[in-house]
Amino acid sequence: MFGRAPKKSDNAKYYDILGVQNRASQDDLKKAYRKAAIKNHPDKGGDPEKFKEIAEAYDVLRDPEKREIYAQYGEDALKEGMGGGGGGHDPFDIFQSFFGGGGSSRGRRQRRGEDVTPPLKGSGMKVSIRLLGPSMIQQRQHPCNGTGETISDKNRCPQCKGERVVQEKKVLEVHVEKCMQNGQKVTFTGEADEAPETITGDMVFVLQQKEHPKLKRKEDGSFC
Repeated sequence: MFGRAPKKSDNAKYYDILGVQNRASQDDLKKAYRKAAIKNHPDKGGDPEKFKEIAEAYDVLRDPEKREIYAQYGEDALKEGMGGGGGGHDPFDIFQSFFGGGGSSRGRRQRRGEDVTPPLKGSGMKVSIRLLGPSMIQQRQHPCNGTGETISDKNRCPQCKGERVVQEKKVLEVHVEKCMQNGQKVTFTGEADEAPETITGDMVFVLQQKEHPKLKRKEDGSFC
């Protein structure tokens, strides 16, 4: 006559996957998902299964109803159909939606942005100032500019003017450690130029050794 209540089970897995506490706010979840999804995206050499787990965890925890069921009964209850089920969404759809791509992305993978490699003179530290903006130029047609939608002037964002991209300055510090080699790379993951519907590339600094007039560097990094 009466249905049996779901058995309680582990409800920490999804939080562990995103690296957040079980009291994490929606902003905390968004920040954690953004960082983990970019780092583990298959187009950047990430593990597809790990990428799928990250998307599944975020998809559940961002939904208050699913999150409550998960807190009470764990992953099994979601997979058995409570709260609309767990893991039922394409991880690329979730990624595309999160980064502003809109609708379904099945069959349409995001283009990966180019890595940026500025010069580094090997002075011990370099402060690099770069502009975040579109990494490609597209020819557009009036009035939708190739976006498939139009925005009235009164509703247009005053900062980006409908381009979905604004210029911003960011300072990156590169610390050159003792015994680092000529040509060695220092990579800042996901710090290259950003553009809509594009997986952000990396900012890569390549060390260039400047010869000393009297000292010569040995293979072990010491000088003589």
